[in-house]
Amino acid sequence: MRTRELTKPQHSTSAATTAFLAGPALMAGYGVVRLIGRAAGDYGPGVWWSSAHVLFLAGVLAFVPVFLSLRTAAGVRGGRRAGVRLAAGAGLLGAAAVAVQAVIDLVVGFLAADEEAMSDLFEKVQDVPGVMPAVYTVVPMLFWVGLLALVTLLALFRRGRVPGRSPLLVLTGTVMMAMSLDLLAAGVVCVGLALYPMRRGLGS
Repeated sequence: MRTRELTKPQHSTSAATTAFLAGPALMAGYGVVRLIGRAAGDYGPGVWWSSAHVLFLAGVLAFVPVFLSLRTAAGVRGGRRAGVRLAAGAGLLGAAAVAVQAVIDLVVGFLAADEEAMSDLFEKVQDVPGVMPAVYTVVPMLFWVGLLALVTLLALFRRGRVPGRSPLLVLTGTVMMAMSLDLLAAGVVCVGLALYPMRRGLGS
């Protein structure tokens, strides 16, 4: 018989399951739209830029219920639970920073008349003290570092429910995206494959 600890309300479970699929799919959509816009020579202020970043923002926000679902995985106790929650917290903090970055990109794209004006606006934003580490360089990395740490811990603590290949897939995807944004779609597919086995939660 299932206990309250091991189960969630049906609507919450359904939403989390959708998020496990939607997050990577939306981010991959961003990568594809970005490539198309660049190939068309029109990846500045306009439809391609805005469409890509709406997808990216939606993808990042979809990862919030993913982190929240995994941080409460059943069967993880004591210090292990603290480690899982710390990793999830880091990921959520990184997600917040990445979401702010996406909003800035959208606003700049809306306000700028051309790529030169866009560059000037970005420079003004990034010149504000603290913005670069908080929104562009340091804190956003916690999204991927937190996700990798979280999946790795769950692969260790919940063997049989989280495949051993999942941390390797997240690592591979993260490295691909760090190498080039042109590889973002492929990298996020790796992340999606890593998360897919966990989409229905980690009850006992």
